[in-house]
Amino acid sequence: MLKNALIGVGLIAAFGVAYVRYAPLYPNQWHVDPATVERTGKPNDFLMAEGGDQPPAVFAADVVTVAAALDAVVASEPATFVMAGAASDGFVTYVQRSKLMGFPDMISITLQPVEGGTMMHAYARARDGHSDLGVNAARMTRWVAALEARLG
Repeated sequence: MLKNALIGVGLIAAFGVAYVRYAPLYPNQWHVDPATVERTGKPNDFLMAEGGDQPPAVFAADVVTVAAALDAVVASEPATFVMAGAASDGFVTYVQRSKLMGFPDMISITLQPVEGGTMMHAYARARDGHSDLGVNAARMTRWVAALEARLG
C-alpha cells in the first residue's frame, strides 16, 4: 500500500515537472507592449513603465546601438531565448527558464527613440505560481546595469 502511494506521488511530481518544462508558450498571449499592458495583480511580475515598479530606462545611445547591446546582454544569460519579435525591431519578448525546475518567465521589451537616446520599457513576469520571489525585478535590474556598462 505504501509502495503504491509513493509511486503515485512520484508520478504526480513527474507530471508537474513535465508540465512546467513542456507546456506550450503562445507568443500571442505573452508578446505584449510593456507600455500599455494590464498587469495580473499577482506579485510575480515587474514593470518598467510610467506608473510601474520603476520608470522606463533611458540610454544615451540610438536604438540600433541599444538593441545590439541588449542582444549581447541577453545572449550572456543562461536558458534564455527569443519568443517573438527582435530587439533590432524595437519590440521583443524573451523566455528565460529557471535553473532547477525550468519555470518560464517572459520578458517583453520595447525600445523607442527619444531626444538624446533610447527609452526602454520592460515587463517581466512568471507564467507559473503566485510569487516570483523578486526574480523578475532582480533580472531587470541586472539587465539595465549590464546595458549601462556596455553603452558607457
